[in-house]
Amino acid sequence: MNPAWRAGGGGRAVIRWWHGFAMDLTVIVGPMKGGKSLEMISLLSPLQHAGIPHRIYQSARHGRDTLVTSRSGGSLQTVKVHSLAGAATGDVEWIGVDEIHMFTVDDIAELGVAVRAGIKVVVAGIDLDHRGQLFAPVRALFELAPEKVIYRRAVCDVCRSLDATHTQVLEHGKPFIRELAPSTALPDDGTYTYEARCRRCVVLP
Repeated sequence: MNPAWRAGGGGRAVIRWWHGFAMDLTVIVGPMKGGKSLEMISLLSPLQHAGIPHRIYQSARHGRDTLVTSRSGGSLQTVKVHSLAGAATGDVEWIGVDEIHMFTVDDIAELGVAVRAGIKVVVAGIDLDHRGQLFAPVRALFELAPEKVIYRRAVCDVCRSLDATHTQVLEHGKPFIRELAPSTALPDDGTYTYEARCRRCVVLP
């Protein structure tokens, strides 16, 4: 079967097909404290109970723990990796990736291979960097034309509004506004602290 879009009737979802495989890529993005992990847990935790072959990855740069953990409760066990090379190999039907912004554009290409092989892929991460621009891996994800994009919002840590869209990076309690190479993902190892902020309260370089 050639690559095509196939739409079901009666309001059913549109499904993409690639050489006979239904493609399924779900992207969950938003600022810190926006409930991305909870969304991922709700989508992937049933796989453990059903015994469906799956793997859930986290970047080795994520130094806090080896779990996808929600502030509202619940967790998923993950495998720490430096890259997603070979993620589509082996007996696996689902792949989950947490903190996707900490990976590279080449890693996103590996996920594209997985999706075209018929593996269902769910990823979650921060979409905007400290400059308020899309992380390069997130931009590459959107170029894969995901079937579903879930945008999460958070409570602004400054004004308490419900529409925080940015993650404010703080260094010694002050906004981090130094110039870095484009799309640099800062480590989540305690070096910096982070706040969810709305467009009105965020401080950009």
